[in-house]
Amino acid sequence: MADEHLKEWPLSRTELLRGHFLHVVRDTVRLPAGSEATREYVLHPGAVMVIGLLDDGRVVLERQYRHPMRAVMVEFPAGKLDPGEGSLACAQRELLEETGYRAREWAFAGRLAPTIAYSDEIIDIWFARGLTQGERALDDGEALDVISATPEELQAMCRDGRIIDCKTLVGALWLQNVLSGAWVLDWQDNSAS
Repeated sequence: MADEHLKEWPLSRTELLRGHFLHVVRDTVRLPAGSEATREYVLHPGAVMVIGLLDDGRVVLERQYRHPMRAVMVEFPAGKLDPGEGSLACAQRELLEETGYRAREWAFAGRLAPTIAYSDEIIDIWFARGLTQGERALDDGEALDVISATPEELQAMCRDGRIIDCKTLVGALWLQNVLSGAWVLDWQDNSAS
């Protein structure tokens, strides 16, 4: 299906904010009907989320205070890509830094765009299994608890509102479908790296 009748064409860009983490721009665009409008949004380098599967069937989660929400949130381990870093390398780094786990096998599941109305962020979803525990290496100022839950406990937390983070909700959907056999992953051995 052709999308030309829906597309907006960029005409110019103004930088609104370039902070340590956020980069906000305002684009002037030509709308499909020919008039102009502005679009303000956050440019993002991309991120990963890791669904770590423990040998006993539980999944690895984190509890971390998120200032914009003014609350401790339950989430899958995740983090943004460093400049020039590949998605798998980022997933491996984030899992190790935040949880102390290394994985023997990795599988790319898919991508999600968590905030399409105001950011170009894409999060790659990775599964990891064959986990071995090691030492965490949290970033300066980073504080989080590593916890685990059964898939049933995870679903209950999503259902009753203890988990409201969109990437974790999407991860729970992926996990449910992988465990049921509806969605199949292509596992890659990582024991040599």
